[in-house]
Amino acid sequence: MREFLLGLRLLFGSGRGNRARFVLMTLGGSLGVCCLALVLTIPAILDAHDGRAAARYPRVYAGEPTGQRTLVQEFRDPHGSRPFGRVFIAPGTQDTPAPPPGLSRLPGPGEVYVSPALRDQLQREPALKGLLPGTEKGLIGAAGLTDPNELYAYIGTTRTQLGGDARALKSFGSPYPPTWAVDPSTLEILRFTLATLVLLPLAVFLSVCAKLSAASRNRRLAALRLLGLSAKGTQRVNAAETVGAALLGAALGLAEFWLLNQIVARTGLPGLKWYAADGAVSGQTMAICLLGCPALAWFVGRASARAAARNPLATRRTAAPRTPRVWGGLLFVTGLGIVIGFSATGLTDHPARSDGINALLVPGGVLLTGLGLVLTLPLLSYLLAKRLARSGNLALNLAMRRNEVEPGSAMRVVTGLVLLLFSASLAQGVLVELSQVSRNTSPTQEYGLRMSQLSRDQQQRLREIPGVDVSAVVMDFDNDLQSDTDDNQATALIATCDQLAALTRRVEGCVDGKVMRMSDPNTGDEPFKTSTYTLEKDGKRTTLRVPVPKDTVLYAGQGVTNLSSVYILVPPGKLPPGAVPASATLLLASTSDPSTVRSVLDGIGAIAPTADVDPTGINIEALQQLTVIKTLLVLGMVMGLVIGVAAFLVSVTDRAVERRSQVTALALIGARAGTLRTVQCLQVVLPLAIGLLLALVAGKLAETAYLVTGGGEIFWDGAGVPVLLVSTLGVLAMAIIGTLPLVGRRIDPELIRRD
Repeated sequence: MREFLLGLRLLFGSGRGNRARFVLMTLGGSLGVCCLALVLTIPAILDAHDGRAAARYPRVYAGEPTGQRTLVQEFRDPHGSRPFGRVFIAPGTQDTPAPPPGLSRLPGPGEVYVSPALRDQLQREPALKGLLPGTEKGLIGAAGLTDPNELYAYIGTTRTQLGGDARALKSFGSPYPPTWAVDPSTLEILRFTLATLVLLPLAVFLSVCAKLSAASRNRRLAALRLLGLSAKGTQRVNAAETVGAALLGAALGLAEFWLLNQIVARTGLPGLKWYAADGAVSGQTMAICLLGCPALAWFVGRASARAAARNPLATRRTAAPRTPRVWGGLLFVTGLGIVIGFSATGLTDHPARSDGINALLVPGGVLLTGLGLVLTLPLLSYLLAKRLARSGNLALNLAMRRNEVEPGSAMRVVTGLVLLLFSASLAQGVLVELSQVSRNTSPTQEYGLRMSQLSRDQQQRLREIPGVDVSAVVMDFDNDLQSDTDDNQATALIATCDQLAALTRRVEGCVDGKVMRMSDPNTGDEPFKTSTYTLEKDGKRTTLRVPVPKDTVLYAGQGVTNLSSVYILVPPGKLPPGAVPASATLLLASTSDPSTVRSVLDGIGAIAPTADVDPTGINIEALQQLTVIKTLLVLGMVMGLVIGVAAFLVSVTDRAVERRSQVTALALIGARAGTLRTVQCLQVVLPLAIGLLLALVAGKLAETAYLVTGGGEIFWDGAGVPVLLVSTLGVLAMAIIGTLPLVGRRIDPELIRRD
């Protein structure tokens, strides 16, 4: 305790510089703890989402309903790119279950309870009320909604109004949600990626904050050691400052996170919104922040003060530190060897997969590569400086001599930026892998809407939605339930040859203006005879008979498509003027890019909110999940960027303060300001360039190893290389700008008076 109090007295009584350093350490630590709390809270937010979805899931009795039990029928439809859930409940008199979370009682016939987001949507789109038969009686509470932005409703109805798919309701609540916010297997990958994106740079950042003004502190600690203080006592004095700043920074960081959670919970992120209570700091997170960060500061401070405690005389005389160790390079080589091995299997006929022991080797190799990269930088800086220090250039000679003596000083400045580039490469691989798994493999995406649910104006506006490349009509044949001849008729596509070509991969033998038989050699043909179609014109019905065409057009479909059951191509000109099919589906098509699909679905929802949309081959919940994953990855990259830039700015500021005496000495003996700026720039930029080059190569290899073992078709992400190169140049430019203020115009001889 005596040494701890001595450390506090030295902190608050040794000038404004030390107090400013303490404030900087505290603020830096608070930023790091805020990011750490955010990363640790993301799984809790997702768990709360899934927990409420599971708690409201209706459990039903198997088989057809019997007796007078309560009946339930659930619908999950897309409204634009958002899922729209409706639960119809017909109350019974036997074994009445408890109401679902968020409701105080079951809705009676004609009663509707909606989510707040759905109420707002109803005000913007009154036509949606057609999907909610009844009178609104209230809102669903937060306990019954996965998030504040969810479209959900409970509708009370009668037993006779429910369809044959209704089942007897047993209770509400299930051990598992019907759909996960993020699939559990994907969540593990997401956690690992966020750890690489945030936690590795965060550890470096907190270490940088704990070692601010390390040279000045070590000289002060060495003086205490020479005055008779024990070695352990010297380290405790140092801990009073580092641990005190870390503890205060952790408390301040938790307060910053609380404020951030309150703000973001109300505004939300793209595809992800939560209640403020979901993001509350748990006891485990609080313990990690309040105990883990001071513990890290203790070990970092203990390591930095060890030299002053063991050899105080050498510290006071500013003896040259020892050469960096090689063991960090061994970690880097080991990790790089693992990722290169897995990447090389992608060149063989049997690439490795992430199962068995590989599930541990791939993440282990990536972590060893990232950690080894950080620990290897001082050694590489030393070797580079030792070789270039013998050059004839004055600025280069001065810069490399300083890096040769203190190879770790420049590395504290650039380590966060190097890790940021390495993590960005890995994040690119995760996004590529997820896009392979989640996207439609076809280059086009189709959307089917029943024309009976659309007005003429709506049909025209749907065709003009931005992103829709082509439209056509699938015409149904007359379906006479009393006749057995319907099996011999065929569905027709009303389209031109150009429209057919846009909907398929390849078309051969198509002739405009001619009715033709459609044949896909990959799926085979079904025999049919003359087909009859009902048309409507001016309120009257007419009949169109199409005999079996003699000419055939060959086409190759786009995988999952509405054309698989279409066998006749009818040109639009063959229909009577003004006539439209009585039973048909409007077919729209766009590119399968997720952002385009989401935009088109939103456009459909705005024009025809009550129409049933069939987005062929995709799942709206899966699209929503992909949005959540991308949002979390972007959030992780933003946090990594903030931490990396913060580490750079803190290190640059500390470096400017620590190097004032050396810069003043060089200026007094005649060195010009331009030369000194060049020296300071070279000291940072050259090691940073080496580190960024290694990070780029190692990051792409780690990304390739992940893509190979992920089982996708893409093993090499060449499209991401230009982005990383531009990022590398941006980081170098920022480093150059950051080193310029290190040399001031004013020379203060007082800074070197003691020397």
